[in-house]
Amino acid sequence: MQTQFTERALQEPRIREADRILRNCVHCGFCNATCPTYQLLGDERDGPRGRIYLMKALLEQPHAGDKITAETRLHLDRCLTCRNCETTCPSGVEFHRLLDIGRAEIESRVPRGFRERAFRYLLRRALGSPRAAAALFRMARGIRPLLPARLREKVPPAALPAGQRPLPGRHERRMLLLEGCVQPGLSPNTNAAAARVLDRMGIDLRPAASAGCCGAMDYHMNAARDGLDRARANIDAWWPEIEPGAEAIVQTASGCGAFVKDYGRLLADDPAYAEKAAAVSRLARDLVEVLQEEPLEQLGLRTARSLAFHCPCTLQHAQRLGGAVESVLSRLGFRLTSVVDAHICCGSGGTNSITQPEIARRLRDRKMRALEAGSPELIVTANIGCQAHLASADRTPVRHWIEAVDEALERAPLPG
Repeated sequence: MQTQFTERALQEPRIREADRILRNCVHCGFCNATCPTYQLLGDERDGPRGRIYLMKALLEQPHAGDKITAETRLHLDRCLTCRNCETTCPSGVEFHRLLDIGRAEIESRVPRGFRERAFRYLLRRALGSPRAAAALFRMARGIRPLLPARLREKVPPAALPAGQRPLPGRHERRMLLLEGCVQPGLSPNTNAAAARVLDRMGIDLRPAASAGCCGAMDYHMNAARDGLDRARANIDAWWPEIEPGAEAIVQTASGCGAFVKDYGRLLADDPAYAEKAAAVSRLARDLVEVLQEEPLEQLGLRTARSLAFHCPCTLQHAQRLGGAVESVLSRLGFRLTSVVDAHICCGSGGTNSITQPEIARRLRDRKMRALEAGSPELIVTANIGCQAHLASADRTPVRHWIEAVDEALERAPLPG
């Protein structure tokens, strides 16, 4: 794709990056075939190729009128950042990086109204704090019967309590755990189950008390500075454990994992954090990456439980770990039902299920039909956003896959 940036514009790092990404695009349109919003809406501007053209025009014309940028913002807001287009693209276009640049440009040129800015700020603050998020969920459950139907389905059901975690210091192998921000309130048993399963594999899994939200929600809601500050705070929290030899930093939410693995790039220009951020990214592991390298067969697990696995976009497209969880579950004896169009987003998209509810609901219902086609006993996934969004349909139960493994192991004898 030809670009028309001036030499002066190209002095800005973000414009140079946008220019590089745009020039890789060959207009083929393969991306539209796997874009969930294009499939639903049929508008070229709601597909990756159309959004690329909109961002190109936006960035090349810094003095374009508000009408153009306001229209562009609508179509960029609808993007789920699922990155399916990147998996499909034969030219390696890094769409998500261009999207971050385009969204930031619109935010600076056409500020949102006060109510929308306030809502997005409160959303980031509430969901980015584990305590605030847990309190919000409890309150919402208390008034759920009084809410309109559309809001009622957004209220997550009461979570299963977290079981007891193993005592620390039992094993020589030691890994850190990112607890997350909304997961402790929505699914507190997920991290506890991960700790119990890794304990059986001879691994201590422990959180760093002062680590918090990974920063992805802030960063992708055009609050990049806040997102990077959260990344720095996590690095500071983990570093005292990394220096003595922590083996890995484990994420049970694939959305967090995708962002933590990007810390090195995001902080590459920060002289105080660049080296540490790169080290953190090298140590970051999705839970499935840890377990797939372990001798799972020694657990002696034999189960015939029927599961349907929803592979989150952040696992299959961002981290390129499609098929990894399915392989682990199959090795442990679970029976996985077939899921058509497994590469398509469920509609959660971080906060998109809240900010774009109609698109999110349609994608959720389509995904649930695909997951339920094989009549599974349980639907499992690897990201708390997907889990909560799919569970809001109030149909087949939805949980994290590690909880299914933990339950099966609790019923099985210890190895040896």
